[in-house]
Amino acid sequence: MRLVKNLLLLVLLVTVSCWNGSGKKEGYLAKVYEPAALGEGELVRYENFTSVYIGSRNVEVYLPVGYDANSNEKYKVLYMHDGQNVFSPKTSYTGIDWGVDETLDSLIRRGAVNKTIVVAPWNGQAKRFSEYMPKAPAAFTESDEIRKALKENTGFDTLYSDEYLKFLVEELKPFIDKTYNVSPAREDTIIMGSSMGGLISLYAICSYPEVFGAAGCVSTHWPVPILGELYIGTLPESLPSPDHHKIYFDFGTEGFDAQYEPFQTQVDTMMINKGYIKGENWKTLKFEGAGHNERSWNDRVHIPLEFLLN
Repeated sequence: MRLVKNLLLLVLLVTVSCWNGSGKKEGYLAKVYEPAALGEGELVRYENFTSVYIGSRNVEVYLPVGYDANSNEKYKVLYMHDGQNVFSPKTSYTGIDWGVDETLDSLIRRGAVNKTIVVAPWNGQAKRFSEYMPKAPAAFTESDEIRKALKENTGFDTLYSDEYLKFLVEELKPFIDKTYNVSPAREDTIIMGSSMGGLISLYAICSYPEVFGAAGCVSTHWPVPILGELYIGTLPESLPSPDHHKIYFDFGTEGFDAQYEPFQTQVDTMMINKGYIKGENWKTLKFEGAGHNERSWNDRVHIPLEFLLN
């Protein structure tokens, strides 16, 4: 039991440090930032987007340069976790954002990707670990020992990843599909995140293969003590069919990323056994010298975008 407590405490130092909530209460409003402030499109923020499944949070929607609400051409939708860090250095906890807005605009101009909007819900602050850690296998994560350890180390005695995914699928996606000129189809619905966001992105496409057609798992934080290895063990049965899905993985070699290669190699074998073809509907890339931070993800975000948005 002491080992479980210590290991979970260690992982929390990694994951909880990434939340950056404003705590600001402004009601349910939409704000449009001036194009010059970010990319060349428009960024709409929905303050305190409410949910019956999880706590309310800000949700940001980036409409790329040239977005046409009346076009016959429907846009793809990319859902990204940790929305604080996706578009603006002012809200990113490191002061460096992913630069997805500028990168997407550039890729669309060059015709390198299909037209896409980006939807980025902010993380659940202190609940980030609980919302992003896959609740699988459920029998273990709901055991008395784990629930007690979670309560002592996170303040919550359960994982809320299933509820977080219900928020995305049953509440946020229907709102986006109704509000914007987008395709609701599986092949046009993509999900992506880094670190714990990589885990929840994979969990999303495994849990809702009829909803998500592609997943980007950047610097996936596989070595969550105990829980991580158990989750990897569920993948042979839960990975979606390669006939209709596309999955991207990557990792660096510095900082936390230096731990990831053995785990990723194990997962890659599972991808092959499932029938995925590297370079076609699956990629795993290694970036020498890259660390576990927004600067590294900013430097290479164009790579998963080009793979996932085509």
